[in-house]
Amino acid sequence: MEKILCLLHTESDGSLHKSAFEAVGAAKDLAAGLSSQFAIGIVGESVANAANAVAGAGAEKIYAAQGADFAQPKYATDAAACEALAKAAGATIVLAPATSRFSRVLAGVTARLGGRIETNATAIAVTNGKPAVSRWYYRQRIETTLSRPQRPWVITLSPGSLPELQLAPASASVENVAVAAPASRTQVTGIQSPPADAQTIRPDAQLLFVAGAGWTKQQADGASHIDEAEKIILQFLHQTGASLGSSKSLADMSGEGQKILPFMSHLNQIGQTGASPRHPKGLATCCHGEEPHVVGWRFISERRAVNTNPGCGWAQGKTDVLYVADAFELMRKVEEMLG
Repeated sequence: MEKILCLLHTESDGSLHKSAFEAVGAAKDLAAGLSSQFAIGIVGESVANAANAVAGAGAEKIYAAQGADFAQPKYATDAAACEALAKAAGATIVLAPATSRFSRVLAGVTARLGGRIETNATAIAVTNGKPAVSRWYYRQRIETTLSRPQRPWVITLSPGSLPELQLAPASASVENVAVAAPASRTQVTGIQSPPADAQTIRPDAQLLFVAGAGWTKQQADGASHIDEAEKIILQFLHQTGASLGSSKSLADMSGEGQKILPFMSHLNQIGQTGASPRHPKGLATCCHGEEPHVVGWRFISERRAVNTNPGCGWAQGKTDVLYVADAFELMRKVEEMLG
C-alpha cells in the first residue's frame, strides 16, 4: 500500500499559501483513489497555525520540523527537514507545491532518498490502480501523462493548476520530528522588496493585463504617446491590483534602441518564450494575438482583447470577447468607471 506524504512550508507569518491547500487537496484525492491514508509534513519556525489550518483535511498524522533553523528558506536546513519528514512518514509518494522554496531543494532530497522526482505536475490521478501525473512540455504545447514504478516518488505540483481545498480551522495534533540541522554559513539579514505599487508581476492576481507594442506606436494623430500610455497602464494596475504581462514584440523593443515603457521587462513576457501564468481572467491590449503569444494564455480561464483591427489574431477563436476599439480611449473610460 502506498504511503502518501504532503509536504508544506509556512509563510513568514506562520500561515500557509493557497498552493499548500491545492497540494493537500491533491493528496487527499490521491489517497482516496488508492484506498490509502496520507500524512502532512510542515516545515517552519512555528507550525501551530498552519497545522490547525489543515487539521480538517483528514490526514492520518501531521508531522512537523519546526524551530528557528527553519524560519528562513536555506538549502541545507530545508533539505534536512524534508528528508527527515519523508523518512518519519515512511512515504512512498511525496506531494509538494512547486514553490521557490521547495523547488530549490526537493531534487536533492529525492537523491538522498534514492527516489525519482517529477516537477511542476499539473494534475495527478489514479489510472488502472496506479498514480499518474500530467505534465506539460515544449512551452505548454504537449501534455503527457506518466507513471513510475520507482519509490519514493516525489511530485511537485504547479501552483494554480489544481483546485484549492476549502477547510475550516480545527485543533491539530502534531508529531515533532527531530532534525539534525547542519551548520549553515548562510545568514539571512533581512528582506528587500519593492513597494507594492512597484511590483507589477502578481501571480495571485485575479486579472492579467497584457500590453502589446501598439501602446508605443503612432496613434491616430500621427504621434506616439508613451508617457500617456505609461500613466494609463500604471493607473489601471493600481486601481485593479492586476498583474502586468507583455508581448514579445514590446519586451524586445528595449534591445532595439526604441523608446519603451520603462516599467516593462522580459520578466513580464507572456507566451512561447515567456511565462504561462494562471489567472481567472485576462485582458490583452494593443497586441494582435499571434500564436506564439497566445500560447502563454493557455491556462487563463476567461480571455478578452482590445484591438482596432477586427481581423486580428484574437478574432480567430482565440478570445472570448474582442473589443474593436482604440485601447487609449477604452482604458480611459474603464478608469473613469473604476473611479
